[in-house]
Amino acid sequence: MRIGEAAAAAGTTPRALRLYEARGLLRPPPRTLSGQREYGPAEVARVRVIRDLLALGLTLDDLRRRAHHLDLLVQDPPRSCTSGSGEFSDVVAGRLAVLDAEIARLTHLRQSLAAAARGPGDAPVPPTVPDGSDVTPEPER
Repeated sequence: MRIGEAAAAAGTTPRALRLYEARGLLRPPPRTLSGQREYGPAEVARVRVIRDLLALGLTLDDLRRRAHHLDLLVQDPPRSCTSGSGEFSDVVAGRLAVLDAEIARLTHLRQSLAAAARGPGDAPVPPTVPDGSDVTPEPER
């Protein structure tokens, strides 16, 4: 199938397929005599795995460094995510730590906003950065 059909089947855009190819996540597909890319079901399945991993918070660089594992994930996602050298497990653990830190930051921000909405006497003291300077953002106008 041509790039537009493959992109639609994978739930993405032709531009994304070209990006994945340029980043080494997708092997260059065979081309027709007129130079158009031709994709098969295996490439569509790989793109779906790439999209799923990106949706989970991994980056293109994370995937590029472990592109050789993507075929394993296409073949058997549940088993291969936890087996082997643990490279993907390490990446996932790192992303989980980043997400946990972001959740904590956003939770604190939400609590601060909720307190501010209740009234000026209930608002917590704004956080400071290590050098002691105020990190309270200017209100939008």
